Amino acid sequence: MEYSVQKLERSRVEIAVSVEKNEWDDCILEAYKKTKGHYRIEGFRPGKAPFNVIVKMYGKEVFLEDAADIAMNKYYSQILDENKDIEPVARPQADIKVISTDEFKFVITVEVMPSFELPAYKGLTIEKVAAEVSDEEVEKELKRRQEQACRWINVSDRPAAMGDRTIIDYSGSVDGVKFDGGTAEKQALDLGSNMFIPGFEDQVAGMSIGEEKDITVKFPDDYHAAELAGKEAVFAVKLHEIKVKELPALDDEFAKDVSEFDTLEEYKNDIKDKMVNAAEQRARYEEETRLVDAITASADIELPDALVDAELDRMIEELKMRMAYSGLRYEDYLKYTDTTEESLRADRRDDAVRAVKSRLILEKIIETEKIDVTKEEMDAALQKEAEKVGKSLEEYTKGLNQNSFGRIINGIMSDKLFDFLRSNNTIA
Repeated sequence: MEYSVQKLERSRVEIAVSVEKNEWDDCILEAYKKTKGHYRIEGFRPGKAPFNVIVKMYGKEVFLEDAADIAMNKYYSQILDENKDIEPVARPQADIKVISTDEFKFVITVEVMPSFELPAYKGLTIEKVAAEVSDEEVEKELKRRQEQACRWINVSDRPAAMGDRTIIDYSGSVDGVKFDGGTAEKQALDLGSNMFIPGFEDQVAGMSIGEEKDITVKFPDDYHAAELAGKEAVFAVKLHEIKVKELPALDDEFAKDVSEFDTLEEYKNDIKDKMVNAAEQRARYEEETRLVDAITASADIELPDALVDAELDRMIEELKMRMAYSGLRYEDYLKYTDTTEESLRADRRDDAVRAVKSRLILEKIIETEKIDVTKEEMDAALQKEAEKVGKSLEEYTKGLNQNSFGRIINGIMSDKLFDFLRSNNTIA
C-alpha cells in the first residue's frame, strides 16, 4: 500500500491511497469469507462454496464493494497508526477513484485537530477587576432577606391597592372566544409587580372582596403569542382575598430567627463577608477571562468545522437544560424570541469559535508546562468534598463514578493552570 498526505485549509487532510495488487487480492478474499454465506450454489451447503467456484459463476466483481470497505477501514487505521500527528475530529469522507478486480485507489478527506504555535502566554498585563461591596449593597441584600421573611396578612376592610397581594379568578376571551392560558382560579397576583398584561393590575386595584368585574386590556404588539399580539381582551375577574405585606423589624430578634447569629450587627457582618467573597470570586473569574482573551487574541488557528459544530451542539444543549430548569420548553423559547435553531447557531458561532480556540490553547499550555495533578492534590480535594457532605473519605469515594473523578481532576487542573498564568502575567 502506498499513500500520500496533503494538508488542506480549515485543518483538513487528504490521504490518497493506492492498494498493491497482492493486498487488494487479500481484501477480495476477505470479502469472500465475509459474504460467502449469501451465495446458493448447487452441490454445496450454504457458506461452503469455494472462492473459485463463486468467482466462476458470478465473477470477482461481486466482492468488490465489500472488499473496498475492508481495504478503506484497514489502511485508514494503518495510516493513522503511522502518523500520530493526524488526529481526526470527525468521520472521514471516502472517495473511490479506481476500483476493479486488479486495482483499488481511494482518497480520504478528514477534519483533524489543528496544528498551531502557542501565542505569548507570559509577560502580559491585564487590568485588575475591583472586588468591592458598598454599605448600600449590604443594606439592599438585608432588605431583600427582610422581604423574604415577610408575612402576608389578610385584610377585609378596604379595597385592593397597589402593593397588595390579591387572590383572584380570571377568564379571558378575545372576540368572545376563550384562549389557551387565559383562565385561572385562586391565582395570586401582587399588584404593582407588572407580571400581568399592562393595565390589568391597575383595574384590579380598587376591587373589594367578593366583587366581580370585567377588565378590558390590550395585548402588547410584541406579545410572544402571535395570535394574541395587539388584540383587545376581556377578562372576567373575581376577587377572593386581599393580603397586605408585614415586614419583620430589622433587629436582633430578626437575626436570631433567620440565622445562627444573636445580633443584627453580627448578621450584617456575615452578609458582607459572603458578598465580598462572592465579589472576589467574580473578579477573579473576570480577570482570568480577560487573561485568556489576551492570550488567544493573537492566536492563528484554523479550526475544523467539526470542533466548532460540536461546541455549538454543547451550547444548545446547555440552553435547553436551562430552559427546562426554568419550566420553559425549548421550542416555546424559540417561538417567544421569534428565532430558529439555525439562526441561533449562526448568532453564537463566534462565541463557539472563541471557546474552542481558548480550550485548545489552554490544553497546549498544560501540556507544554507539564501541569498535572498529584495524588496528594487529588486526595486533598476528595477530602474537602467529603467534608462538605459530612461523609468520611471512604464513604464519599465509594459513591463516585468515573465522571465525578474526572470533574474533580479537571477542577484541580484548572486551578493550577490559572495559578500558573496569574503568576506569570501582571494583573494590575
